[in-house]
Amino acid sequence: MKNTVQIGITGMTCAACANRIERGLNKLEGVSANVNLALEKAKVDYDDHVVKASEITGKIEKLGYGVSKEKVDLDISGMTCAACATRIEKGLVRMPGVTDAVVNLATESASVRYQPGFTDQSAIIEKVSKLGYTARLKADEQGEVKHRELRKKRNKLILSSVLALPLLLTMVTHLPFYYGPQPMILMNPWVQLVLASIVQFYIGWSFYHGGFRALLNKSANMDVLVALGTSAAYFYSVFETIRYQFYGFHHPELYFETSAVLITLVLLGKYMEARAKRQTTTAITELMGLQAKEATRMVNGREERVPIHEVQVGDLLRVRPGEKIPVDGMLVEGESTVDESMITGESLPVVKRTGDELIGATMNTTGAFSMRAEKVGKDTALAGIVRIVEEAQGSKAPIQRLADVISGIFVPIVIVIAVFVFTIWIAAIHPGEWGTALSAAISVLVIACPCALGLATPTSIMVGTGKAAENGILFKGGEFLETTQNLQSIVFDKTGTITKGKPEVTDFLLYGNLQRDEVLRLTAAAEQASEHPLAKAIVASSEHDDLPAVYDFHAQTGAGISASVANHRLAIGTRRLMKQESINIQMAIHEASRLESAGKTVMFVAIDGQFQALIAVADTIKDSSIAAIKALKARGIGVYMLTGDNTRTADAIAEKAGIDHVLAEVLPEEKAQKIRELQAQGLSVAMVGDGINDAPALAVADIGMAIGTGTDVAIEAADITLVGGELTHVAKALDVSKKTMHNIRQNLFWALIYNAVGIPIAALGLLAPWVAGAAMAFSSVSVVANSLRLKRMKL
Repeated sequence: MKNTVQIGITGMTCAACANRIERGLNKLEGVSANVNLALEKAKVDYDDHVVKASEITGKIEKLGYGVSKEKVDLDISGMTCAACATRIEKGLVRMPGVTDAVVNLATESASVRYQPGFTDQSAIIEKVSKLGYTARLKADEQGEVKHRELRKKRNKLILSSVLALPLLLTMVTHLPFYYGPQPMILMNPWVQLVLASIVQFYIGWSFYHGGFRALLNKSANMDVLVALGTSAAYFYSVFETIRYQFYGFHHPELYFETSAVLITLVLLGKYMEARAKRQTTTAITELMGLQAKEATRMVNGREERVPIHEVQVGDLLRVRPGEKIPVDGMLVEGESTVDESMITGESLPVVKRTGDELIGATMNTTGAFSMRAEKVGKDTALAGIVRIVEEAQGSKAPIQRLADVISGIFVPIVIVIAVFVFTIWIAAIHPGEWGTALSAAISVLVIACPCALGLATPTSIMVGTGKAAENGILFKGGEFLETTQNLQSIVFDKTGTITKGKPEVTDFLLYGNLQRDEVLRLTAAAEQASEHPLAKAIVASSEHDDLPAVYDFHAQTGAGISASVANHRLAIGTRRLMKQESINIQMAIHEASRLESAGKTVMFVAIDGQFQALIAVADTIKDSSIAAIKALKARGIGVYMLTGDNTRTADAIAEKAGIDHVLAEVLPEEKAQKIRELQAQGLSVAMVGDGINDAPALAVADIGMAIGTGTDVAIEAADITLVGGELTHVAKALDVSKKTMHNIRQNLFWALIYNAVGIPIAALGLLAPWVAGAAMAFSSVSVVANSLRLKRMKL
């Protein structure tokens, strides 16, 4: 079975690391992986019949990196003996992604370590429940792991700064403009050696560890550059110190401050980068924060407050004014108005009555009501939105291939350049002056920054897709974000997309000898077996509650229906159907044409082979459609309308909406072909539809945009889901794509130009190593900061 997981990875320092892990995973049979440096995650598609989850994580660890693990503490009730605890332990450990489980019978608790992506807290709790016990979270530890990691980086930075500052002072005292005190104890090489050694081997050990690990895997990363550069400065200084102590060398050339300050500056850059990267994922955090934390559950007539993860499908819940609706479900008692703006974008509250759908995380504004839970946990609309945004943020855009190629060969090339620079300086420019040559080579090593290249694309995608999600636009992946900027034509389905999709009967004209009431009763009875919006409009117009039974029902796509009702045979549909049934409708053609010219859809009704009535149904245009189409045309986009309606009706609707190009009388199965015909003209085409009968066309288009209303937010055939059904989101999606891709190109330009300019300047000896280190440290930060500007993007 095909599975998709997001695996957290520790130990990555630059794009070379991400590329190595990605190549290693893709070598596994049945595995397709994308590794995102900014998110520190790998999106892995794998076939569990071919490869096991443990093999995937084992491969990552074999490459020298870690797989993120989280711990959850549970309170467990229902255990009676040690056998219960053992049973739970064994059951949990067998779960994919669970690495360790300890169950304590005395404290009735469990501590479980697991790998996010392969499993989660709700799945662990569900497993305990299936084993016959009850589990509850002890505390919400979400985000605590990353907070601890950031705190650890901060503490190491502080310690490194304290130790490096005295060494920096020794360098400042040698500057010609310095006239301050010169603490002689700091001039002692052995004092400098002690301070620098702590920084080099305690604080900087992660660079050695990461670099050695990379070399073992026959590759190189940023750790290799930092370790080489700082080690060269440190060990040369150690050599000079020994000469000073044992060989009477009076003026040692010491570079202890270079190695210590370099490590401190790199740590400062990494800390600032980590803080900035946390801001790129605020969209996910904010979305998850919309979820209610608790729910009021009705049990045997009494209310009890329970954590949201304990709500099960079928539970009866009570929701009071001002409370968030806990999960997706149906209103079963009461009436209220609900603010659904977080899902639909509509600012006005929606009236909800018995039988209406409710969306989790929306706000109950007025009355109290009871609801039945129908979708909980990962099945809710909010969870679907979060899942789409997470997948988009973890994906790669095609533009990232350039950065991947460059970063794959970047570090080895820089090392070769550094060796060449050292050789030229020591042999030709300043023969025999090791210190000068070493300084130039170190500057080359440390100014080179593959991190900026690795972060240029994913950080922009994370912020751009997050900003889009806040505005009700859900991109399924980075490749769709990139493709959208190049769209030239957009094709809209009519019913439910341009129009509201809730047509009403406007005209009912009799032409036969039967009574109006009888014709309407039989017609409504026949149409009640159909799911078509026009059929529902006819049924809704009938005042009869006891419609007769229908049998021998047959629907012809794009033509109409035929059925038997109360010993009568009915045919209801278009001219095409009437022609097939050999029914004369000539007397109604003029009137039908007039109604169609007014934008109404006309259906002919024949009973027992005789034409009896003409029914006109009108579907009003959405308020946002005209403005949305005008906005697209202002951007130079060709706008088309695709519909199964006859040409007159389609032209009338198109004229009202401001659409110039109409594709009418198109059967559902022909829609995809119409998209191909436009693509054959060399156009990049998007299809906008409701994601049901438009699925083939959505899949064929360069970009498929599905209208997602209410809980319908995860439409598989589409590349972009427009939550709430607002067509103005289409133009916004184009704007997000163009602005995000412009931001990515800026990042790539500055990352490339930084290295292209910085390395030659360093090679010429015009940069002190600590200045080169500072430039390298802040290059990644500048890329992330530029990406964060997208958070202020106006849509």
